[in-house]
Amino acid sequence: MNGKELKEALRAGRNVYGTAVVSTSPHWPGMIARSGVDFVFLDTEHIPLDRVELSWMCQTFTALGIAPIVRIPEPEPYGACVAQDAGAAGIVAPYMETLEQVRDLRGAVKLRPLKGRRLNDHLQGRALLEDDLLENIRKRNESKLLIINIESAPALAALDQILAEPDIDVLLVGPHDLSFNLGVPEQWDHPKFQGAIETIIKKGRAAGVGVGIHFSWKIEYELKWAQLGANFLLHSSDISLVERSLLEDFALFRKTLGETEGAAARGRGEGVVI
Repeated sequence: MNGKELKEALRAGRNVYGTAVVSTSPHWPGMIARSGVDFVFLDTEHIPLDRVELSWMCQTFTALGIAPIVRIPEPEPYGACVAQDAGAAGIVAPYMETLEQVRDLRGAVKLRPLKGRRLNDHLQGRALLEDDLLENIRKRNESKLLIINIESAPALAALDQILAEPDIDVLLVGPHDLSFNLGVPEQWDHPKFQGAIETIIKKGRAAGVGVGIHFSWKIEYELKWAQLGANFLLHSSDISLVERSLLEDFALFRKTLGETEGAAARGRGEGVVI
């Protein structure tokens, strides 16, 4: 899918499927494409990708018919413009908690190339734009997705306000950070965490917005949330899936060959949570 097709599918309530990609190997995009994903999630918040690598990945996945969604390091409009110049079909900014942050990101994603005072006056409702200008801007940005990361209690408290802002395409939950912010770290079955997820799904879908939870632990949770209405299905990451497969395979080797669990677990660390 390209960005426009992805957005139309989400608005129609259909499911779209993707995974996070860390590897910059030239052999990786073909493998990812063969999996049948609709989009890839490229994270520059936690992953050290420079502008050249990011652009190469965006352009390559786009050529393969896969929409590249880029998370920028902070909710900052000029960073969003940099990622779009690289070829991002959609922009995610982490830890969005206020309407002001959402408006600033909306301006960078949905109202390019306007900047400065004129853009701010329009976003604040102080000045209208000419019809011809608005139509030109709409066409320029019709394939761009605005994705809001919901990762905290303040974001939950501001959710109705956030969803009232035009042009939001997806609410994306960061479950790891959200669970910590709620005081129930990685307790996926905790009523406080589950209640937050259900609220986000219910309110997002009622507003005609796609909802996703980027989860890398048990697929059973993802299936449950999809059945509740989450339709931006961002499953795990290449690094997590490879690690899981290697751990399982080498555990089988060691068990079969009579080695101890201590040997099987050596070198195991926390890894990167994206």
